[in-house]
Amino acid sequence: MRKSSIIILAIIVVLFTMNTESFAQAGGSAVPFLTISPDARASGRGETGTGIADDINAIYWNPAGLGYFDYKPQANEYDEPTYEPFSQVALAFSPWLPQFNADLYYSNGTYGRYIEKLNGTVAVNFVLMNLGEFQYTDDQGNSLGKFNSTEFAIGVSYGTMIAEDLAAGISLRYIQSNLTATSTSQRNAGVGRSGGFDMALLWKPTHLGPIEDRLSLGFNLQNVGPKMTYISESDPLPTTLRMGIGFKIFEDEYNRLTFSGDFAKMLIYRDGINADPVPKSFITAWQNPGAEWAAGVEYWYNSLIALRAGYFWEPAAIGDRQFWNFGAGVIYDIFCLDFSYINTIEESHPLANTMRFSLLIDLP
Repeated sequence: MRKSSIIILAIIVVLFTMNTESFAQAGGSAVPFLTISPDARASGRGETGTGIADDINAIYWNPAGLGYFDYKPQANEYDEPTYEPFSQVALAFSPWLPQFNADLYYSNGTYGRYIEKLNGTVAVNFVLMNLGEFQYTDDQGNSLGKFNSTEFAIGVSYGTMIAEDLAAGISLRYIQSNLTATSTSQRNAGVGRSGGFDMALLWKPTHLGPIEDRLSLGFNLQNVGPKMTYISESDPLPTTLRMGIGFKIFEDEYNRLTFSGDFAKMLIYRDGINADPVPKSFITAWQNPGAEWAAGVEYWYNSLIALRAGYFWEPAAIGDRQFWNFGAGVIYDIFCLDFSYINTIEESHPLANTMRFSLLIDLP
């Protein structure tokens, strides 16, 4: 496969998979699949979760949320209180950008467990983005066969309490982008590798009078790491600052209504082709216009059935994406199945009619 074809493929991949301000605001990042949220639950709330992070998908939204998981009540035939360590599995799948009919799909798997000796919860995660099938050509444009292009990340996260009402978390991950098949003579030309980390905090105040145990505030600095190189070109990781809020509007024995809101700013700054390295970009990126905003609500009835809605918005200067999200969830025994649907203002928008499914399993 010619180098020019590899470059074209890389551009197409970023355009098709971008889920943040990448091109309009920052001039482009590598591996934008890292910015795709893993769970239909948070997606149904308008892509919000940084200030809530109350299940194992906290590894994406805010790994500090893992610090609040310890022991959970365990039912038994003697009706006596017993407790087992928190242990949960999350699985997600979504056909991505269905408007293109390009056979793109996103999948995610996570397992986490509370470990008493570490005084916190540890989670491992695998993310795969299938970018579809492409065709090799020689310098004359003759077909040399087909190949599948993929990107993936493998990570580990840890969260623990550092104060009575404050948790901290960190994630580490290995990232690989295979824009060409690894068996070709130019296999290194379209393959990029890197590593990254997240740092996060989650505050759930317990001494604020009428709003104690209702408010939560989150902070997450995502995807900090060295650039990825394709051929001779280097692109930064999609380093992003996320801040979020969660607030329980109403709660009684059978009903719970929660508001959530998120702010996200990509910390990448380009001067022409070249991008500033971290941590310099943490400062220079604020010269870029705009940021993402999202808000949503979630209603639970009897902790069995959930309904969700939310809105995602960004200004025209960084992409002009605006869409409604709707979702639902149902719990049966140890399983929680969630669904979300994106309703865009423009019917021809790449994200229009995107459906997402995710499953949570509480292990005994």
